[in-house]
Amino acid sequence: MSSTVIIIPTRLQARRFPNKPLKLIKKKEMILHVYDLAVKSGAGEVLVATPDKIISELITKNGGKSFVSKDAHQTGTDRVFEAFKKFYSSRPEIVINLQGDMPNLNPKDIIKLRDYLKNNKCHMGTLASNLKNQEEFHDKNVVKVITKQSIENSDFSEAFDFKRELIDKEEGRHIYHHIGIYGFTREALIRYVNLKRSKLEKERNLEQMRALEDKMKIHVGFTRSKPLSVDTEEDLLKVKKIMEK
Repeated sequence: MSSTVIIIPTRLQARRFPNKPLKLIKKKEMILHVYDLAVKSGAGEVLVATPDKIISELITKNGGKSFVSKDAHQTGTDRVFEAFKKFYSSRPEIVINLQGDMPNLNPKDIIKLRDYLKNNKCHMGTLASNLKNQEEFHDKNVVKVITKQSIENSDFSEAFDFKRELIDKEEGRHIYHHIGIYGFTREALIRYVNLKRSKLEKERNLEQMRALEDKMKIHVGFTRSKPLSVDTEEDLLKVKKIMEK
């Protein structure tokens, strides 16, 4: 077994966009695109964690590995932890939580995150890209990360905050478009899931706030690629336009 595992949590009953893992892009289900890019990265063993047998069967039918989780989980990371504990017996040293709705992520970004986590400089690692325009700056569906230092010409910087809504006076700070991929050391993942859901996590609907409020260090790396997170039908049309060129 690899010391790094990439676990993709996914389910059919997404609140904003039900059944999105099975939506077709280039005649292939979105979850298969995500699985394939994770495998292509070569960063570690890949597993899809889902409560839905139809997704599990789709993955195994296409030669992949899947784990049928419990249905009731408050967050994707809790689903990842169940697979980490039961499927992998809590053995991997690095666990990457890759969202199942980013079908055009660059596989090299997974490698970048894994390699940084091996240095043991933080509890959690994640990635971000530039905000494209003012529309993204004010879009509540675009999660923003504020870092302590600029990350565009350096390696990683510590995350100061994560927000959906920003105010204009924050514009001069180091603000980036957060990308939905998280890497944990084994010890950090165990610590994280044993914390209670925090005040800001519930208020902002951002699970990374649980870690920040417990003083866990999250480091953010920069990527020049701009993977789209498919949260709505409109997002699906945008990513299809990119990938079907």
